[in-house]
Amino acid sequence: MERLSFLDQELQSLKEQGLYRLPRTLSGEQKAVSIYDGKSVVNLSSNNYLGLANHPRLVEAALKATRKYGVGSGAVRTIAGQMDLHREFEEKLADFKKVEACLLFQSGFTANSGTVSCILGREDVIISDELNHASIIDGSRLSRAEIKVYPHADLDGLRARLEETGGRQKLIVTDGVFSMDGDIAPLPEIVSLAREFEALVMIDDAHASGVLGQNGRGTVDHYNLHGEVDIQVGTLSKAIGVLGGYVAGPQKLIDYLIQRARPVLFSTSAPPAVAAAALAALEILLEKPELIDRLWENTEFFRSGLQRQGFNTGASATPIIPVIVGDERQAMRLADGLFEQGVFAQGIAFPTVQKGKARVRTIVSAAHSRKDLEYALDTFVQVGRSLGII
Repeated sequence: MERLSFLDQELQSLKEQGLYRLPRTLSGEQKAVSIYDGKSVVNLSSNNYLGLANHPRLVEAALKATRKYGVGSGAVRTIAGQMDLHREFEEKLADFKKVEACLLFQSGFTANSGTVSCILGREDVIISDELNHASIIDGSRLSRAEIKVYPHADLDGLRARLEETGGRQKLIVTDGVFSMDGDIAPLPEIVSLAREFEALVMIDDAHASGVLGQNGRGTVDHYNLHGEVDIQVGTLSKAIGVLGGYVAGPQKLIDYLIQRARPVLFSTSAPPAVAAAALAALEILLEKPELIDRLWENTEFFRSGLQRQGFNTGASATPIIPVIVGDERQAMRLADGLFEQGVFAQGIAFPTVQKGKARVRTIVSAAHSRKDLEYALDTFVQVGRSLGII
């Protein structure tokens, strides 16, 4: 269409930079070894940390709920009402997270953006880590509050931003586990500063739920800070293996979000299969903590193997293990070379990460066998050496 011709130059620029990428096509299940573009590869790109996305109990729960309730929920919950499955899941998740109440959202993105934009306004201040997820950034902009960004995990920088805010309502927002670097937020120190400056604390536990803490309860449990964090947000699409997001916290927060959060008021609630499968995932987390133990065993094996070979894994302390290359083209060449040899790990460049910090991002799962990970390590070494990265 001629009216969209202005996009041609932008697309050509991406191609010239080596950043034009199309998604690979998955055939079959999202597994530790999957079929992408017709090729069997060790899958290091999936957020399916515990292998629950294709767990038989989740599949059966989704099928049973679909047969009973149908495939859709009909409308927003404030119009068509909420399903008893939604309420059951929210109550059990609240108990799991050790909070008063939870609210189910359509995605982790809408949970973040809908919450931040709902509870704050023009007169308020949001103080945000510079590497926070895009959904936090978007929600902050929608709130029309003043936004102050502090350097990543820099407590002196956070203090300086807090000192600038005066007596206004303040919200400190941080990821629990940062999705591109795999490091963990210094939450105890953040909470301490929040109390000193009378600020609220909100944490995005998308990559910590099902990964950190007892039975995967998340960053708050990891640091034993129950009752000290005002708002917990997370997703059900990663370690939980399904779809959707949630907000967890005091009952008054949940009551207010039901009345005013735009994703709750203007977007159809999650299908029954999602709530039922997520319920089954919670049961597995409580019954089988050995899944999380296996995830961490695999993580330590793979990260230490990369480091021994001279790869730069940055500040990773979780199953998100970046192989930091720097140059955008070189990172993409590494990802393409890995795929050719049977390992699927995505190249990541600007704007997802800062310019000059391009990387191949790997995620280890509990479903990977030691043989899978050994093959992936050998392939990283072979391709990395051929490109002069190590």
